[in-house]
Amino acid sequence: MTALPGETPGTVGTDTPQGTEPPAATDAEGPAHAEAPDAAEAEAETEADAEAEAEAEAEVAGETGDAAGDGPAGEAPAAAALSEAQAELAAQRELREKIAKRKAEKGGPVAAGTKLSGPAADLLAAVRAVESGEKAGTEFFDSPAAAPAPRRAAPAPAGQPPRPAPAPAAPVDRTASPEATDAVRAVLTEGGAPEALARSATGTLGEQAAELLRADPWQLLAVPGVRPEQADGFARALLGAACGPDDERRTAALVGWLLERAALQGHTALDAEAVRAALAERAVSDPEEAVRNAVEEGVALVFQEGTDPTEPDAVYEDEEDGEALADAETGAETPEPVQVLLGLDRYALAEESLADGLARLMNACEKGADWAEAAAAAPSPSAAELIRTAATAGLVAHSGGEAARAEPAALIAAARGLGLRALGATHSADGRRRLAEAVGAPDAAVTLAGLLSGTEGPGRDEDGALALDLLVVLDAPQLDVEGAAVLVEALADGVRLVLSGDPGVLGSAGAGRVFADVLAARACPQVVSRTPDPGPIGELVSGIGIGELTQVEAPGKEVVIVPVRDAGEAVHRTVQLVADSVPRAFSIPAADTQVITVGHGGAAGTRVLNEALKQRLNPGPGRFGGFDPGDRVIHVPAPGRAVPGVVRSADAEGLHLECGGVPVVVPQERVESAVRHGWALSAHQAAGMRWPAAVVVLPGDAAAGLSRPWVYTAFGRGERHLSVVHGVDQALPHAVAQIPAQERTTRLRALLEAVPTPDAAS
Repeated sequence: MTALPGETPGTVGTDTPQGTEPPAATDAEGPAHAEAPDAAEAEAETEADAEAEAEAEAEVAGETGDAAGDGPAGEAPAAAALSEAQAELAAQRELREKIAKRKAEKGGPVAAGTKLSGPAADLLAAVRAVESGEKAGTEFFDSPAAAPAPRRAAPAPAGQPPRPAPAPAAPVDRTASPEATDAVRAVLTEGGAPEALARSATGTLGEQAAELLRADPWQLLAVPGVRPEQADGFARALLGAACGPDDERRTAALVGWLLERAALQGHTALDAEAVRAALAERAVSDPEEAVRNAVEEGVALVFQEGTDPTEPDAVYEDEEDGEALADAETGAETPEPVQVLLGLDRYALAEESLADGLARLMNACEKGADWAEAAAAAPSPSAAELIRTAATAGLVAHSGGEAARAEPAALIAAARGLGLRALGATHSADGRRRLAEAVGAPDAAVTLAGLLSGTEGPGRDEDGALALDLLVVLDAPQLDVEGAAVLVEALADGVRLVLSGDPGVLGSAGAGRVFADVLAARACPQVVSRTPDPGPIGELVSGIGIGELTQVEAPGKEVVIVPVRDAGEAVHRTVQLVADSVPRAFSIPAADTQVITVGHGGAAGTRVLNEALKQRLNPGPGRFGGFDPGDRVIHVPAPGRAVPGVVRSADAEGLHLECGGVPVVVPQERVESAVRHGWALSAHQAAGMRWPAAVVVLPGDAAAGLSRPWVYTAFGRGERHLSVVHGVDQALPHAVAQIPAQERTTRLRALLEAVPTPDAAS
């Protein structure tokens, strides 16, 4: 690896220092670190931003107290009729009755994959009953308008044009009335909380937010950016002596807050012991009772993973300590202890629904198609293997690096050649463009968001299913469990689904690890690409994937290391590379060079780098909410989605962007939370996209935020050139060798492992 003209050459060492791992960064990638943000719209990006969280916390902390006093719990008043809050309270009362009845019949936690409690159980029962044809979907709802689409049949034959999709139902208007917002503002003022929280509190809690907060001040924890310390101060100001650290309202809210916070880090559930420990740290004197109360109140669901307690003699529990014991008489080995998990119903339902949907696809696939000729004409052995596998399986997992993306493209082309309705879905417009070019058909690729919304792709059939025979999802590691559940539910019986991606890249921004769980469960055929990534960048990234950071030969300066001493020099060198060195040496314009750094904050985070790059590349006063025409931006239309774009203009409608050739208008009230400058991105935001050149910035304060998946993802974003602004010394090889991906606690793998394979079922 060499330096560009005018730069100082350097090397990447491979020695790994001994010692403990560095502490988690407070401004690094969210799912990979212990501290993830609670921010709302601004934190809907593809990774956590702890600095924004700190700002929100400081604002709240400046107006509220620190701890709750002692006192009895109170009761929340009834909300107005037909309101969301009233419906929620009614649901909780019904849930408590169901739980009391269930506890009277049988105690103990719910076994994983067999039962759910509360609203999740009702919804899952409805889904399964409709899927099996036992009942019509409308029987589970109060009104026909709320019912889902009936069970879908297989798509029409390839020669038959799909029928137009029905118009989607209008979204529920969650905009709070001015009266409700004013009422919340008055309660917040009375409790010493900032009035600025009124809008988000009303949007989160509904029209009856003021009544809910007055009866249960810890409901404030549901508002993004609020921490337990601030909610305690708010409760103390409102309730005085009528509250305490063991108040059931407080402990239930804390359990929900812990689970929501875990979801920001990628977990769909948490070990119950970890939840109890966290409650104890927050002055809860009886964490066991607090967890029990949260479950009874419907705040959390409880599952158990491990040995099936219904099996005879599966687990014995000692009366004193509850530990599993071996049978002393027979000498049987001690079963593995049962792990009790707590989770939110939304993720429990999503994982159950996804597991059922994947099983449905695996068991509904017909194996009559003869794809032998298409496989024989495949461009590579790995592509041929993928084609043969997809011909006989309803669900296939395909893994490989950047070069392996040609194999799903060959599969799509082969399927279309056989007259099948085949399509590839990516997570970005850049991925869609590259896939369409590889297939040789502009209509062969869509973005996943466009496919599900109906703005891209073939639309839906008469039963509401996607009009497809084969769907290939690229960049599958970016699938979160809720998005995957929605996607699988939209596929009819008989559709083949191929999940393709690189297991080494960063995981999804949302909760879950769908692709990793599918691979680990081995519930479907897997095809591992044997196509290596070419060139020095490919060689470097491949080594990182197995934990080795090696020095590669780069005669064409494909890989350049730029050593820096501090963050200020890192920013200076980055601007120099983007504006001067890379365009001069490789004829790559600044618009085609992407800067990637660890976090948004810090001395060389995205905020500082974007400000410096704007001053150099597109200076201006920022007259459109901080933006000027020509600014590179990142648009976040929904949580977990980051869409690069360019500012074109602004008017009364909002900020006008061009994202991947498509005009986008961001309303004025959404600009601050949904649009950021995009010369510099984080690795999560950059995942799934590539640029002709990439500049990866590693200042000294970024060392704690590094991990092997982060380095693997960031270093693989450049197609022709990679510059590494290196200021972390031995922290880089240490991260590659010794800091793998953070494990996420999920239930999908266990659910999939319990699914019978098609062969076993037959």
